Amino acid sequence: MCRAVVAVCLSVLAAGLQSRADQVTLKNGDRLTGTIVKSDAKTLLIKTEFAGEVAVQWPAVQAIQSAEPLHVALKDGRLVAGRVSTTDDSFEVAAGPGGVVSAAKENVVSIRNDAEQASYDQSLHPGWRENWEGGANIGFALTRGNSQTKNLALAFTADRKTLHDKLGLYANSVYATNDAPGAVPNTTANFILGGIRYDHDVTPRLFGFVGADFQTDDLQNLNLRSVLGGGLGFHAIKSPDTTLDLLAGLNYTHESYSGFSRNFPAATLGEELTHKLRASTLLTQKLNFYPNLTSAGEYRATFDVGTVTKISKWLGWQNSFSDIYVTNPPAGKKQNDILLTTGLNVSFTRSSEGGR
Repeated sequence: MCRAVVAVCLSVLAAGLQSRADQVTLKNGDRLTGTIVKSDAKTLLIKTEFAGEVAVQWPAVQAIQSAEPLHVALKDGRLVAGRVSTTDDSFEVAAGPGGVVSAAKENVVSIRNDAEQASYDQSLHPGWRENWEGGANIGFALTRGNSQTKNLALAFTADRKTLHDKLGLYANSVYATNDAPGAVPNTTANFILGGIRYDHDVTPRLFGFVGADFQTDDLQNLNLRSVLGGGLGFHAIKSPDTTLDLLAGLNYTHESYSGFSRNFPAATLGEELTHKLRASTLLTQKLNFYPNLTSAGEYRATFDVGTVTKISKWLGWQNSFSDIYVTNPPAGKKQNDILLTTGLNVSFTRSSEGGR
């Protein structure tokens, strides 16, 4: 008698626990019970008691019955929250005082539970210290004996990307000396370049940008070149593995050389390519053209290409090539400055707490 009572109690308890769980029925008749985590209209993730998290192909889902409220995003831009049930291919969300909201399965963009929705909302408005990615490149060479030289190359990049904008910082420096007695010049390279740029999407393809670039070059007698400008860009290619942006705008350039300085407005024309050669190697390439709008035939052009190959999660090997061309340098100075660097890359990532 006691065993029968215990068995009945356990059956009632199990039924009660099951009734408070989400249920997903597949088209082949299988049924999963647990907690629905999220769906992106490609896969649905449900956390089960014994199998852990299970990813199910969205087209294979026949029916959903949720015990707890879910946040359902629809193609028309609406976001409704409530317990979800399905009838044939129609979703019904019990949205509280708003009544029941019905939508066809093909109009459901995403489904998230409370925790996933809170995480997603946070990712839309990350703090300024979040969502940063970047790295520092370090290269050093030293010779002694028949030659006495040293060379130090440093570089830094950092990008903060959100759903609709991007902030980028960069800096490059090359310093080299010939320490042999009587060597002229003793300093064979002393070059610093840095800048900042902010992009904001106007549409999924079109974006506006503003930026500032600064450069010094001792061997070209350039004390400071500052370029302040902005314009519009177009995402010609925007995929997980490849991006190609086209840029057009205006800038104001100030150049201070030893003995003279000049100021002039210029146009900004350029393209920027990023491509994953394979899982561990990233290729970046930039080409920019800055024609002087007050003196025909005078311009500055820059070309940069580089690769970073991951060795570990935070360590990589980088190679970079840069060419800066000026049509009208100071008398006696060359028009081209070429930089080739290679060395270790130390990367960092600071994501938002919730992620995306």
